[in-house]
Amino acid sequence: MARHPWVAQADGGIRFGVQLVVDPEAVPDLLETGQLVEALGFDGLFVFDHPSTHPDPWTCLSALAGVTSRVRLGSVVNCVAYRHPLHLARLAADLDNLSGGRLVLGLGIGWLEPEFRALGVPFVAVPERQAALEETLAIVEGVWGPGPFSFIGAHHRTEAARVVPPPVQRPRPPILIGGNGERGTLRQVARFADACNVSELQVVEGRSERVGGAPAVRRKLEVLARHCADVGRPYEEILRTHFTLRLVMGRTEKNVTAKLERPTGGSASPGTRRAGPSATVAGTPPRIVEHYLELAAAGVQYFVVQLDAADHETLTLLAEEVVPCLR
Repeated sequence: MARHPWVAQADGGIRFGVQLVVDPEAVPDLLETGQLVEALGFDGLFVFDHPSTHPDPWTCLSALAGVTSRVRLGSVVNCVAYRHPLHLARLAADLDNLSGGRLVLGLGIGWLEPEFRALGVPFVAVPERQAALEETLAIVEGVWGPGPFSFIGAHHRTEAARVVPPPVQRPRPPILIGGNGERGTLRQVARFADACNVSELQVVEGRSERVGGAPAVRRKLEVLARHCADVGRPYEEILRTHFTLRLVMGRTEKNVTAKLERPTGGSASPGTRRAGPSATVAGTPPRIVEHYLELAAAGVQYFVVQLDAADHETLTLLAEEVVPCLR
């Protein structure tokens, strides 16, 4: 597996992408917000995959492809249990074509058990979900190939399938596998993916909290490097990306406090709803610069920052007063 061109761009310095939480009031202005993301110079524009509570990412991203021309598009991450791999491969290939080759295909095993039940999908144990992810990868790459592809696995199967037209990007769109699991997920990254997506988040008494800070992220990246060595793959073939569950910024501490006092229980983001106090990264630009400099020193090359789509102040401050300090 060669180093993907998107990964190789890390040689030019730290990059940022944003993942938008599209709450109901943000839906009418989503295309305008997407254009702002591109105009501000972000590398990536992501919409997450929680169809039971949030606008569908593939619909949103397809619309955004039509009003942008440069920014990368994707989800961090698509849950592989929610769609058959052939359907996922079709959606991904179509978006790559519609956007002129800008897709990042983020994949994960999912975690929100009530959503699995809502979709009528069994919520099986982690090892089974990880095995299903590997079968998904095999089918997606297979049906993007030159001829009819068949596959029979324990979780998925397809017969004589092919997606036409295939993705624009060569050898294929970059594949990101998200998650913090050191024995399973990070080993899958080393074997199959072009990018990881890690964080210092842990679930503590039912709430997501940041535990361990930058040293915890450094440790995960060291584990990834060992997995790469074990499978005989150069570590630099993997883009080291980090996920911020929720970013809130303001020009003054008073503005930040006012934003934090707004209730998040009705958010369309399940992750935000279960977030504990430490899971939110909040502050004025100098504090946020310090936060991301620590993570960059730990080895992160790319930051995916989740924020409310309606919060254009945070989006603009991030682009204009934080990102330049990391380049």
